[in-house]
Amino acid sequence: MGMTDFINPKDLSRPVHEEIKELTDGGVDYSFECSGNLDVLREAFLSTHDGWGLTVILGIHPSPRLMPFHPMELFDGRRITGSVFGDFKGKTQLPHFAEECMRGVINLDEFITHELPFSKINEAFQLLIEGKSLRCVLKL
Repeated sequence: MGMTDFINPKDLSRPVHEEIKELTDGGVDYSFECSGNLDVLREAFLSTHDGWGLTVILGIHPSPRLMPFHPMELFDGRRITGSVFGDFKGKTQLPHFAEECMRGVINLDEFITHELPFSKINEAFQLLIEGKSLRCVLKL
């Protein structure tokens, strides 16, 4: 399991999904889109194998655009699903997660990239939107 090839779309004269389908003899079993770009999402979806390919959307899409698929493209057996927080189930899993954090098993501090006063909440959101911050803690 792992990456076997790297494709730079700037080096191609055709769509990425066509290159991937040729390279993999029909398409990949799984594709993951985590950029928040709907054009990349379409390429990821079209890169999967007809009949059983699965595309997982991991990013949050800031665009108000609709998903770039014709409904008939789903009838050949390919699937698409989304995963928010790795399918973490807050209601049932959060208490255990909190205990693990308090015991030091999980260190959340590594995920905090900025700390700002609450008065700079708009700046914090801008950092997130621009991709310059992973998590920002606002202090009162």
